[in-house]
Amino acid sequence: MSDPVAAKSGFLKMYMSSHPDTLVGYAKWYGKVTEPITSAEMSAIDTKSMTLTCTLKNGSKKEVVVVIDPPLSGYDDVKPRLLEMKALSQEGLGMIKSPKITAFHLPPRGINFALGFYSLVSYGIFAVSDDRSPFFAPAQFLHAYIPPTVFKILLSMWFGIHILEGLYTISLCRKHKASFPTTVRIMFSLPYDEFSNRSQVAYFAATVGIGFHVWQDLRRRIQDARIQSVMKVE
Repeated sequence: MSDPVAAKSGFLKMYMSSHPDTLVGYAKWYGKVTEPITSAEMSAIDTKSMTLTCTLKNGSKKEVVVVIDPPLSGYDDVKPRLLEMKALSQEGLGMIKSPKITAFHLPPRGINFALGFYSLVSYGIFAVSDDRSPFFAPAQFLHAYIPPTVFKILLSMWFGIHILEGLYTISLCRKHKASFPTTVRIMFSLPYDEFSNRSQVAYFAATVGIGFHVWQDLRRRIQDARIQSVMKVE
């Protein structure tokens, strides 16, 4: 099966030829080129990597392969990913600052999934299996095959994994200064630093309760903010 990005690499190479500074940033940040670069051009691209041919200050050429991780899902994923990679390279090289996230958001999908999980596990743990009411009839069936201890283990594993995910969420918050909306901060008369710390606790608690949906949503919003930041200066 042909690579959908490689099939249109001719257009992408021509388009990126008008963005040499972006390619130089890719080479320096992702390709780890430490020598002074005067120019760079894209010689190949597919869903997994791009190949850059760099012209160094001394006149020599250097070929660099930049891995695209995770791989592009298709051609439509090229533009947003290249813009994000541009922002990341410029952040890493100290050319721009990391975007700030100024609104706390709980993804509805995560809330619905968590409520369903808690309802099922709580029912499995606390349901009275010897009660003859219709409400507990499913519990009698469940407990015939799955003892309540299994549900307790599932709940413990849920929180254990989500605590680790919560630490990752805090790292995103610290890097991107995530906070609640400014109007809420003013309403409670909280200074920015104190409020930022409280928002990190809120993001951590949300991740422990809901899981990966929180940090995935936060990463998506960071990606959108990065894309907007680089598009403003293009």
